[in-house]
Amino acid sequence: MSQEPLPPTAQVSDIAFPDAERARQFDRWLHQTAPQFNLQPSTLRLASADASFRRYFRIESGSCNDDKDLRPISYIIMDAPPAQENCQPFVKVAALMQAAGVHAPQVLAWAQAQGFMLLTDLGQQTLMHIIQPHDASANLPLYLQAVDALIAWQLSSAPGVLPPYDEALLMRELALFPDWYIGQYKGLAIDAAMRFTLDNSFKQIVANNLAQPSVFVHRDFMPRNLMAPTLATACAALPPTPAGQLGVLDFQDAVYGPITYDIASLMRDAFLSWDEDFCLDVTIRYWQKARQVGLPVGDDFGEFYRAVEWMGLQRHLKVAGIFARLTLRDGKPQYLADTPRFIGYIRTTCARYRELKPLLRLVDQVEGIVTPDIFGFGRQ
Repeated sequence: MSQEPLPPTAQVSDIAFPDAERARQFDRWLHQTAPQFNLQPSTLRLASADASFRRYFRIESGSCNDDKDLRPISYIIMDAPPAQENCQPFVKVAALMQAAGVHAPQVLAWAQAQGFMLLTDLGQQTLMHIIQPHDASANLPLYLQAVDALIAWQLSSAPGVLPPYDEALLMRELALFPDWYIGQYKGLAIDAAMRFTLDNSFKQIVANNLAQPSVFVHRDFMPRNLMAPTLATACAALPPTPAGQLGVLDFQDAVYGPITYDIASLMRDAFLSWDEDFCLDVTIRYWQKARQVGLPVGDDFGEFYRAVEWMGLQRHLKVAGIFARLTLRDGKPQYLADTPRFIGYIRTTCARYRELKPLLRLVDQVEGIVTPDIFGFGRQ
């Protein structure tokens, strides 16, 4: 293929790259991809970045390329340096979600060797943008749409397709809490007594979670990764989008594991907290719908809710460690602002179950929380 002159780098001057060579690679890929989708490089801008090395840009086309529709269409470009990010799981899970009837981005072009990808755009508003944080009931319709998407995803599950959420992976995740949160962030040495409590508690948590039936697990199914419903699209150059369907993002780490994980992630959010009444309401509605379609959630909601809490505890311990690592290793301190939320989740769950009281005492010790002695005999 003959090399045509590249578009001026000024067209992407607002996008900073780590080195000149990667900037040239991006210019070349964009120039080669633009004609097929009528992309306008001058409209390129940063859309978002996440906790990994991935970044997302938004770019517009001149029109829909459809004689009946001349509206401009926006696309998403993923920038995922191959040395740090493997895009194959993203491509695989995107296809699985689409096959399940879940509204996920479609991969339109992929330069695998360079780590650039063109995707359909699910819009600019996540559920976090439109949720009313001070009026839980007003958000129930959105959460029920999320429940419907989750059930569709779980119904498509099959063993051997995605990596297993097994004991080894669960233990590696839990180890992030003592390694990064307690040791690195809090600066505390883990003595023999603390290690015994952690090891014993982690074994119980993992055993409880592995006792749950397995389905496809998104692993970050929460409002930040759920896109607000948009209007239908009917452009011939793009797959049709059903009107009012909620979109799902950030699914590349999907696994095959406990059915309790994603509903725990949805209702015990990393960045948003609800009263337990609302959490119970949505979780009960999920459980009822899941039972009706044959998902293995059991016949006793009390047992299921206990399992959701233990799964949530696993996630919160992991995320506390991840947020500490993002701060100390990756220079992204903004995530630790939500640490009190996670410690609150952890303490609430541990306080509810006798088996977890030793872990509660350990967390209180780490946080410097003094619990009043309730066994005093009389007053002075």
